[in-house]
Amino acid sequence: MIKTHKIKLYPNATMRRELERLFNYRRFCWNQALETWNGMCDASLVMADKTLRPNERKVRDELVWNKADWQYEQSARVLQLTVKDLGKAWKNYFNPKMPDPGKPNWKSKKRSRKTFKTDRAQLVNGKLRLDKPHGAGAWYDIKLAEQPRWQGQLKQICVVQDADGYYASFSIEVHTSVEKRPVLTVTGVDANIGKFDYQTAIGYAIQPTLPDRLPILYARIAHYQRQLARKRKVNPKRFNSAAYRTTRTKLKRQYQRVERIQTDLLQKFTTMLVTDYDLIGIEDLDNQHMRMNKRLTKNLHRSLFGKFKVIMQYKADWYGNTLVLADRFYPSTQRCSRCGYVKTADERVTLSGNLKHRTGHDDYHCYQCGVKLRRDENAVENLIAYAKSKVTG
Repeated sequence: MIKTHKIKLYPNATMRRELERLFNYRRFCWNQALETWNGMCDASLVMADKTLRPNERKVRDELVWNKADWQYEQSARVLQLTVKDLGKAWKNYFNPKMPDPGKPNWKSKKRSRKTFKTDRAQLVNGKLRLDKPHGAGAWYDIKLAEQPRWQGQLKQICVVQDADGYYASFSIEVHTSVEKRPVLTVTGVDANIGKFDYQTAIGYAIQPTLPDRLPILYARIAHYQRQLARKRKVNPKRFNSAAYRTTRTKLKRQYQRVERIQTDLLQKFTTMLVTDYDLIGIEDLDNQHMRMNKRLTKNLHRSLFGKFKVIMQYKADWYGNTLVLADRFYPSTQRCSRCGYVKTADERVTLSGNLKHRTGHDDYHCYQCGVKLRRDENAVENLIAYAKSKVTG
């Protein structure tokens, strides 16, 4: 099992320069590999020969064979793993099951995120030691903000530059045997804009995903974005001044704070779920099509439905839980949890309630058995019933 821990780095001045060189080299390798890939693809189309189609091995061999002299002073693993990432990007682009894969594009020095990967790094005396290329000068170990949480073999690290410094994601292979837990406690989680509804032992509870401090941060983000847009409009050719870069750094810091607040909230909530419940039913929402509603796009994006599902999937594997994803066409909102009646046509509950029967957004009135429930509680009950039916067969 591979587990990842993201840790802040504190490199000295020499290693900061080396990290910048590695960032630049990774960007160079990506653009060179993409150019080679596109060239091979064009050649296969012109010659009508499928054997000329590019793949990861062909592109990697081409780049290694045509290495310049200065490239031998750079890390060889950066080139190898960059081509591997490009191959994955192309596979995702042609995979119809991917939600919205973007076509691999060129990396920019100013706009692209600075990052690189290596699988030859080591942890020596509690510090990170990167693989030293041939011909490199002084080389130092990098201090870590904390030690990795797990003990095991270090498979790979990914170093990135964020708004407040450098970070490394340690991918560690942990040898643990996880047994499937017997189903004793069950819950369901209904995802809504700004909150998650779930069932506890004493009733229903709500976990907000947009706490009160986030609107303040979003207001700051909008303010800094307006400032940057104004600078670009006034001086479109020479807008990248010191003041512009300072404002852009402030904008990145606000985005970082928002990400950390929401990630911390999700991590604690998901850990509570997998710790307290053996069987968990959640919705497999089609986020891409839900965002077609322009009025709800921003709030849907901020509610982190997709990230919640990803975290729940790998934590269920870690803790031995049974996670059931309800089909995206399962009518958890329209189905009555008491009698099983499913509303259709003009009886459906929409975001504004039901106009025909004049019910509100949070109301669920069953027209078959007459029960009256909260819309979210009814959906949670349906998710629990769906999860139990999948486990019991």
